[in-house]
Amino acid sequence: EVQLVESGGGLVQAGGSLRLSCAASGFTFDDYSIGWFRQAPGKEREGVSCFSTSDGRTYYANSMKGRFTISSDNAKNTVYLQMDSLKPEDTAVYYCAARQGGNYCGGYYSLRTNRYDYWGQGTQVTVSS
Repeated sequence: EVQLVESGGGLVQAGGSLRLSCAASGFTFDDYSIGWFRQAPGKEREGVSCFSTSDGRTYYANSMKGRFTISSDNAKNTVYLQMDSLKPEDTAVYYCAARQGGNYCGGYYSLRTNRYDYWGQGTQVTVSS
């Protein structure tokens, strides 16, 4: 059974940092790519970043470039999202998702929610002003 478990969310002041973790199980880790998404109240879910576990390629939404960094520890089957210089508008529930293809990430298509097959339960990130 495929499982994705997010952790690391919380309350932080504007300008602060958080590191989210996505622990994966139930599949061969480097056969899948992992994406991070977020959903703010009243808004559609949007893509944040994507990580190709087989070759390390990454892709970021424009508004996250330079502030967010995605990485992985393949030995731990975990993908991380380091979030720096957080803003109140980053407040959302953050989800990780997986799709088959370990080298998928590389363009805007990488962050389409309908391209992902498995989703975690989400972790809340709240940035206060």
